Amino acid sequence: MFSCVKTKNKTTEEKSVVVEVEKDYKLEFDKVALKSKFVNDSITIWGASIIKGQDSLYHMFYSRWKKDLGWAWVTHSEIAHATSKSPFGPFKHKDVILGPRGAEFWDGLCTHNPTVHKFDGKYYLYYMGNTGDGVNLCVPGKIVYNWTHRNNQRIGVAVAYDPNGPWERFDTPLIDASEDENALDALLANNPSITRRPDGGYLMVYKAVGKKIKKISGGPVVHCVATSDSPTGPFKKYDKPVFTAKGTDFPAEDPFIWYEKGKYRAIVKDMHGAFTDAGQALVLFESEDGFDWNLSKNGLVSTLEINWEDGTIQKVDHLERPQLYIEDGKPTALLCASDVKDENGVLHSFNVQIPVKISN
Repeated sequence: MFSCVKTKNKTTEEKSVVVEVEKDYKLEFDKVALKSKFVNDSITIWGASIIKGQDSLYHMFYSRWKKDLGWAWVTHSEIAHATSKSPFGPFKHKDVILGPRGAEFWDGLCTHNPTVHKFDGKYYLYYMGNTGDGVNLCVPGKIVYNWTHRNNQRIGVAVAYDPNGPWERFDTPLIDASEDENALDALLANNPSITRRPDGGYLMVYKAVGKKIKKISGGPVVHCVATSDSPTGPFKKYDKPVFTAKGTDFPAEDPFIWYEKGKYRAIVKDMHGAFTDAGQALVLFESEDGFDWNLSKNGLVSTLEINWEDGTIQKVDHLERPQLYIEDGKPTALLCASDVKDENGVLHSFNVQIPVKISN
């Protein structure tokens, strides 16, 4: 919340001026209901984002691929659609909205990591996609990348008047890799997050990989800022990276950005303890302008665990792709992709919808 401080303006007619001063913003989780675990025995489920439709249902858009393909998100992910009467589930799969459409398209073989928003009566689904040779190199228990697909990752947007569709899909990416070999995103651009700016227009933060590190994976891995007057672009890129840390070429991943209580805010995956002493975790950043970001005073959001309502605390191997659902201006639920390893070292994934509370 905000506290109000009254001051007096020294004019011939004194007037009270109310100044809003933010106390320490803190993002906290409540216990998670068992119905808030979205999982499938034969399908690997990963990052998800939800929006409320005019039908009063909550629409989840999520990444998925067949489990028997292994960890094949780079080559075989598609974006699917599920619905629920509650942002906390249970969600039921409905259809696939962005599936394969041919290797000749920039996103023709793989779509992944959706984030959905409603702006001025339309729904915008931002995502990353790629094309390539279609060869899956993964086997259960091992993560092996097809680098052609990975290095072809670009950012796109699909548009609809209703979350049930139809969705308009575009034949060119919204954010492409830069032609400048020295650019921060010279190799690829992916994992978009976007918010409306308080003074108009839109601000996007996205993951980028450059070509300064001379190996097939490129590098460094950074995050860039871009702005536009329209949710469908064109976007102006800025060459100053954000969420950086000394001593590492890959400090952060998966930011979700939003604007609340006079500041831009971001939930970010700390890759290995670059920002706190907690190791890999979710952390909170804030910014006055969306370009200069600092770790919040209450920076640690969550370590790799889920606190279930039955009293159990589950340690997980990953807690990624944080996507905040905001209803009536209030953060309500945080969706995260998670997984655990079985006795054979094979990852089994799910998406979880975590109740959120904000304290000051």
